[in-house]
Amino acid sequence: MNQTFIRATSAAACAVLLAACSAGNPLDVQNLNNPDVARSYGSPAPLDGVIGSAYQQFNNVWNNTSGADVDAKMFSTEGFSTVANFCMNNYAAVPRNPIINQVGGQCDSQQLNDFQGFQELARNTANMIIALDKIVKAGLTTGSTATDARDRGFAFFVNAVSLGELAVMYDSAAITIPSTVPLSTTVPPLAGYAAVMTTALAQLDTAIAIFSAGVASAPTPAMLPTATPITTAGMVQFLHSWKARLRAGVAHTPAERAAVDWPSVIADAIAGITADVQITVGGGWSCGYNCSQMYSSLGWHEMTAMTIGMADTSGAYAAFNALPILQRNGTSLLIQTPDLRMPQGATRLAQENDTPITVPFTPGRYIANRPASGDFSGPGFGTSEYDYKRNLAVFKAKAVGNVVQFALAENTMLEAEGYIYAGQFANARALIDTSRVHHGLPSIGAAATLVVPIAGAAYPLNGPGVPACVPQVPTPGTFNTMSCGNILEAMKWEKRMETAYTAYATWYQDARGWGDLVAGTALMWPVPNEEMNSRSKPYYSIGGLGQPNSAVLGTYGW
Repeated sequence: MNQTFIRATSAAACAVLLAACSAGNPLDVQNLNNPDVARSYGSPAPLDGVIGSAYQQFNNVWNNTSGADVDAKMFSTEGFSTVANFCMNNYAAVPRNPIINQVGGQCDSQQLNDFQGFQELARNTANMIIALDKIVKAGLTTGSTATDARDRGFAFFVNAVSLGELAVMYDSAAITIPSTVPLSTTVPPLAGYAAVMTTALAQLDTAIAIFSAGVASAPTPAMLPTATPITTAGMVQFLHSWKARLRAGVAHTPAERAAVDWPSVIADAIAGITADVQITVGGGWSCGYNCSQMYSSLGWHEMTAMTIGMADTSGAYAAFNALPILQRNGTSLLIQTPDLRMPQGATRLAQENDTPITVPFTPGRYIANRPASGDFSGPGFGTSEYDYKRNLAVFKAKAVGNVVQFALAENTMLEAEGYIYAGQFANARALIDTSRVHHGLPSIGAAATLVVPIAGAAYPLNGPGVPACVPQVPTPGTFNTMSCGNILEAMKWEKRMETAYTAYATWYQDARGWGDLVAGTALMWPVPNEEMNSRSKPYYSIGGLGQPNSAVLGTYGW
């Protein structure tokens, strides 16, 4: 009989064993090499261990190269690839291909990986919470009152972010929390992404309450291997930032983005992280595509000139953008910009010398201009001279080292975006300028609003009629000339640059909410056909020009 992915454990396996083993035949020995969920969940020490490994499991789904995140990077122009591996070239193509949801389809495993992984983890952590509550009620403990509280809060956290990422990426999922998932064969129905996210945020509230009560000990490095050991107070900040991220990221359209509860996003961002959260990968913790195969280049990765070209003040991007999208040639586009995250220099050779592919990579740079010998053929709208190299040292250390998993700038820009929607431009401007100045860009100007362009006087005007500002964006109407972006565009530029290859599908989440995707891009992933078949429901595909749940011609005319 088919089973849904949320049915992670059987009724027999989930029975909680609180009593000690009875005396019996000494030769009657249990085989401990077989999975025994009841034993793991029913005794304090094993349960403490499985809860402690829960975020590692989440991280490894989040960073799985064979998952939907890599394809979301192609959809959002965060990156570009010409290889068929992981369906990257399929989702990078223009016109956009739909997400074909069919048995044995080319991209089937990509669609399945994240749904299966997050859904199973959401169900398992719900079962862990039930088991822990029974253990504590029976007068047992995972070590102390403090560790019991830590484990309970941590399980709620992982349950929440698993459900949250399901809501962000898929159109529906099963809501699996302790009240809906007893240790039984219960299979909750699929719920729409908005309802799943409401539940995820409530689970985060529970986790925040537990860690804020002053009882729970801090997560151990094994539970959360941050570069600097996280404190209980730091965990509360991390949880608040996650709430801000998920609440904004679930919006599928500009209308939904505008309707986000921005006062709550602002409040959570203010209560959130105060520095980048970096985790130490290696030893079972993966950073997936973000610090592995993409660094091979030769078709595996390059930055898309369509997006990073917005930093150019020389006029080259304006000329590139004036052409129809399928006639553009990003490989010959030299981007000259004051943004210090990108290569500096007036020639390609100068930029190559500024960003040599050595360790350590040039401090402050995120992107390199590769040697021309590394160029490869591909459609000009997606190709460029530029590769992302911020995690180069981790790649060269065989995916071992510290990587940003939650950038402070992401948290800050969420707060700034909330102020923009509220019309509190001075508050937003101060936050945006803090990031800009750190990377060589001047203030966006005191007059910046949603209708007044950001300042450009600090830049040399390198071409006739070319706006001297960063970012400059296609002008609405014909979209073939450039204009200085407004305060919203300045915020978007900072968030893109600071979240590139750090978090799960961040560019994709933001771009659909801002209306920046290429027309025809799917706005969500369908529930995989395997899950629909197990529920005896028809499966379906999403995406394509003019189709429901697909991006329309948006902000940049793409």
